[in-house]
Amino acid sequence: MEKFILAVDQGTTSSRAIIFNKKGKIKSIAQREFKQIYPHAGWIEHDPNEIWNIQAGVIAEAVTSIGLNAKSIAAIGITNQRETTVLWDRETGKPVYNAIVWQDRRTSEFCNQLKSAGYAEKIRAKTGLLIDAYFSATKIKWILDNVNGAREKAGQGKLAFGTIDSWLVWNLTNGEKHITDMSNASRTMLFNIHTQEWDPELLELLNIPKSILPEVKSSSEIYGETGTTLFASKIPIAGIAGDQQSALFGQMCIKPGMLKNTYGTGGFLMLNTGEKPVISKNNLLTTIGWKINGKVIYALEGSIFVAGAVVQWLRDELQIINSAPEIEKLARSVEDNGGVYLVPAFAGLGAPHWDQSARGSIFGLTRGTNRGNIARAALEAIAFQTMDVLNAMESDSEIKVTELRVDGGATSNTLLMQIQSDILGIPIVKPKVSETTSLGVAYLAGLAVGYWNGYEEIADQWEMDKRFEPQLNNEKIENMKICWKKAVERSKTWLMEN
Repeated sequence: MEKFILAVDQGTTSSRAIIFNKKGKIKSIAQREFKQIYPHAGWIEHDPNEIWNIQAGVIAEAVTSIGLNAKSIAAIGITNQRETTVLWDRETGKPVYNAIVWQDRRTSEFCNQLKSAGYAEKIRAKTGLLIDAYFSATKIKWILDNVNGAREKAGQGKLAFGTIDSWLVWNLTNGEKHITDMSNASRTMLFNIHTQEWDPELLELLNIPKSILPEVKSSSEIYGETGTTLFASKIPIAGIAGDQQSALFGQMCIKPGMLKNTYGTGGFLMLNTGEKPVISKNNLLTTIGWKINGKVIYALEGSIFVAGAVVQWLRDELQIINSAPEIEKLARSVEDNGGVYLVPAFAGLGAPHWDQSARGSIFGLTRGTNRGNIARAALEAIAFQTMDVLNAMESDSEIKVTELRVDGGATSNTLLMQIQSDILGIPIVKPKVSETTSLGVAYLAGLAVGYWNGYEEIADQWEMDKRFEPQLNNEKIENMKICWKKAVERSKTWLMEN
């Protein structure tokens, strides 16, 4: 009987389940969105029970829609929105509070206190991360400090903390397994990426009891079996990775110097740096890519706050396009940007600038500027931001990147991909299977159970869809880079100057 791998992909706005066959091709996919909860400005939450119920629903749909049952599934892999934080009661399995989402900013003030107290370098040296509300640690502390009885229960060993992967595994195994993998642990701001253990000093600093933390496993091993009524027979759970690390693996960026960018609402670049962590001097994050067969692979990561969201802004707020795909035609209606540079710092600037007080700006407007110039400047902004992160990565790692593998919704825009190649001066490579995040964790799970025999077999499955080579002359590109840099510098510290 032919067997398949089930990839569980729990994202920020929707939950998906995808069935892959031995050739790494999609056989079935099911997806449903869930509710975003905004209790106050800057606060974002999810209902953990809703996440579990919807995830269980799409798993059942993906499996049954093509006539499969549990015996047809060789293994389950889980990839997830990272940093999002859940605390639940070990006895009842019920969350003590909503999940606090990675985007949530409620702990920003406390993070500023930690920085003022001089902890930034110590935390970066241990975890590879900048002090920020983005990560799980301060979210855990907030729940323990603000939810009635939570700290008392935690002290009695009655609470469990997990990122979303841990929450799903707990439910899939009926509470038997409280685990996470190294890629997710490395995003908590509590995990020492050198010792590869929870750090006692950081736990003490944040007053977080070790008893609530999950056991940290590798990214590809058999953790346990399903114990729910979801399946008639047990299926091994055998792969876990945070979404960006999973995409890096799904893109087969398995050698040092290989780089991927996921173009979504934001942009996420991740560079494989091999078996040694590279601590960034350019405000990038050092993170664990994965651990397989006892070997830890590290990565450098840079996050761009606004990538595809700039196109949504042109559609929804400026209303110069009616649908996102229209931007390509509009941008092609002009020969170039007409001297216009758009810096989409709507929520500040991410890597490598990390300037929360920057704001969006458009420079170079003249009486002759038209919609096409602005549309083209918006696409170029996505590509220039990618360039800034890539330059920082090359500087930190002393690795010269020779190609960029791309995925995400915006890769369907061929003009953007060509602009990206021109600006970086390297080939841009788009794969045939666009669901690289799900594919990555399917590979991790499949390797653990012997469904695939090794890296060589899965690397051979990676197929190119399109390749974009640089076409613009260097002099023009260099002039554009100078103008972009000037525009970014003038957008910085905008709020502080008022």
